[in-house]
Amino acid sequence: MNFEYTDKSKALQKRVDDFMQQHIFPLEKKHYEFTSKNLWQHHPFLEELKGLARKEGLWNLFLPKSYGDLSPGLTNLEYAPLAELMGRVMWSSEIFNCSAPDTGNMEVLAKYGTPQQQKQWLKPLMNGDIRSAFLMTEPQVASSDATNIETSIVRDGDEYVINGRKWWSSGVMNPSAKVYIVMGKTDPKAQRHIQQSMILVPADTPGVKVVRPLSVFGNWDSPEGHGEVELNNVRVPASNLLVDEGSGFAIAQGRLGPGRIHHCMRLIGAAQRALDLMCIRVSQRETFGKSVSQYSSIRQDIAQSRCDIQQARLLTLAAADKIDRFGIKEAKDLVAMIKIVVPSMTCRVVDRAIQAHGGMGVCQDTPLAGFWVYGRTVRLADGPDEVHMYQLGRNTIKQMQTKV
Repeated sequence: MNFEYTDKSKALQKRVDDFMQQHIFPLEKKHYEFTSKNLWQHHPFLEELKGLARKEGLWNLFLPKSYGDLSPGLTNLEYAPLAELMGRVMWSSEIFNCSAPDTGNMEVLAKYGTPQQQKQWLKPLMNGDIRSAFLMTEPQVASSDATNIETSIVRDGDEYVINGRKWWSSGVMNPSAKVYIVMGKTDPKAQRHIQQSMILVPADTPGVKVVRPLSVFGNWDSPEGHGEVELNNVRVPASNLLVDEGSGFAIAQGRLGPGRIHHCMRLIGAAQRALDLMCIRVSQRETFGKSVSQYSSIRQDIAQSRCDIQQARLLTLAAADKIDRFGIKEAKDLVAMIKIVVPSMTCRVVDRAIQAHGGMGVCQDTPLAGFWVYGRTVRLADGPDEVHMYQLGRNTIKQMQTKV
């Protein structure tokens, strides 16, 4: 395994870092102040920054080169350090059109969409003209097992009729969200993993009702937002179905693999920035007549955090490399490992940084509280820890049995 970054990736890392230093970090607090007072509204400077990033060629960097002309030509391994750099500021990935859930939705449309679906939805998403949402999780069932999904998608002539209730619908509160990818069941009597389908639902379709926003540890996560959505006799053209009936589970598995790489690298970026801030803070403070940085316990926390971050980084790069070389199916165990390891690592590293900051660590004067919430939330999102550990443990037992 060679994780030395290519010259192309190194050049892009410098350009992304320079862009963030010049344009994003100086506006971080202004963005927080605006969004905390203006729910579900975008700060006016976002569109200006997005235009600037696009002009500089720092746009849609996430889409792997296997997508041909739609892609800027990066592998997952080449993109991974760019996602880490973006993770240092919670909202910065949107500036480069690399934010969830749009990245996953764009990959789905690029890989599975018809020419008409791509023209109608993929093109404006890749242009940054609109945003999207992903509707899978439901309040009445354990949605970590996608086969539990109860929302119905029923064919009626040239249309499909959708009924169900979704929640934790990522991006649904965003005022720019114009299309939803909805997962439901087209045939509850089919084999377990071919009951589900995915379908495109324009946000303004009659019968779509956003019931309420959902807070995350007391934060509305504005302007992105997660919501509970009611789908009541929602009718869309049959041509809005993605691929065929029964393809939903397979599409979901393909969608989540690269997305977990993105999440984990952004979290590593958050953890690295938390450590950087911790090092600065303890060097500036004194207690009992000496610098806080001189205490053994502080140095041990910093050393442990650095080890934790680097271990998680290398594991995530290994997963990205394996996806590039062998595909998501062969990389599934490594992807499960990073999903288990990275969010928990981020919580631990950020918690140490918060403790070193004292009261400053829990207020709006640093991004630390937001980083901790992000890490803790991703321990549930895209499959909770327990599901990944269950599956990884099962796979490991099987692999060991074949070697005995």
